[in-house]
Amino acid sequence: MENGLIILGLIGLLFLSMYGYAYGTVALEKMRLKKQEQELERIAAIKHEERLQRQKARDEKLAKLKKRSDEIRLELNRLEKVNTQNATKDQMKVEKMKKRIEEQQKAS
Repeated sequence: MENGLIILGLIGLLFLSMYGYAYGTVALEKMRLKKQEQELERIAAIKHEERLQRQKARDEKLAKLKKRSDEIRLELNRLEKVNTQNATKDQMKVEKMKKRIEEQQKAS
């Protein structure tokens, strides 16, 4: 009888260890999958953050280019006005010189 209890205990221990091993591998696999999912989520979050940073940098660069373009356009408009004013002044000088030459020719 004493040996029967020992054998029964060993058989119970054997089934318990088989159940523990089977459940342990399933539990380990679940933990491994959960870790992989967390890692993929972390990587996706990092990529998303990098994309946002690159987009922000592009937006800033575009804003700078647009501002510079506006500055150049304003400067060109100002220069065009100055050139137009200078051209009218030069034209007036040419007309005065023509009048003087005509007066000199009439006087001689």
